[in-house]
Amino acid sequence: MFTERSLSPRVGAVRDEYAPDALTFTMESDAETLPPAAAEELGLVVDALDPTTYPEEWLPDDAPALLRRYAGGDFTIGMPGDGTVIWTRQTEPPCVFVKHRGTGTPEAFLEFLLAEAYVQLNRGVPEHFLPFFGERYQSLATAAKLGPGDTYQLAAALFDAWVGLQTREVFADWDDTHPEIYDAWLDAGSRLDGRLGDLSGEVARGSTSFAEATEYACSAVKHDLDLPAPFAALDTQVYHEHGASYAVRWTEKTFDQLRDT
Repeated sequence: MFTERSLSPRVGAVRDEYAPDALTFTMESDAETLPPAAAEELGLVVDALDPTTYPEEWLPDDAPALLRRYAGGDFTIGMPGDGTVIWTRQTEPPCVFVKHRGTGTPEAFLEFLLAEAYVQLNRGVPEHFLPFFGERYQSLATAAKLGPGDTYQLAAALFDAWVGLQTREVFADWDDTHPEIYDAWLDAGSRLDGRLGDLSGEVARGSTSFAEATEYACSAVKHDLDLPAPFAALDTQVYHEHGASYAVRWTEKTFDQLRDT
């Protein structure tokens, strides 16, 4: 189901500095979540498994079934929207996984994604938006008044921005210490820059949903790019400090403004 992955000297140096005890694996599939059989196999190579559960009361009645399963007792690693590289602290030591589709990813970008996972482990951020929002996930759904799928996408995007505010501080200082991965971080940001200026217009014209636009803008936060209104309010120290409560308030204000236009 997965095999231990060898790391280039560049990525190995990052792991040794930021998450020296982390194990890294390549998955044989592109599944959004690690299958239960793989979890059993994983138990043979780690020291301990400690599956996390969350209160059902955090979830709206129409929450997606996969999110409800994630909150429950099933050992779940990875969720939709998590991308090519996923990680977990539900194991001891923590583990990082590269999905099979990573074989088609440019090497420099894949090294950036792996480095990002090690930095996120070092920063101590949650591994999913559900523990980030907690009981406020209900408030987010109420404020946004979107369907369950779009609410999930919006929550994942807002969480991604909050994490990105922390990881970019690390990457921005790597021009001397980890120059190749620093360049990959810059290059990934340059690929996002083109659409940012017209995101609000795309939403107004109906060519992009609000959740999709937020996802795009929040992806740019980790690369320290200039965001247009209303997304620029997420690129702030206040959001870094206040997290989920700020994200819910931003959603309330933004949707109130959209309804008034």
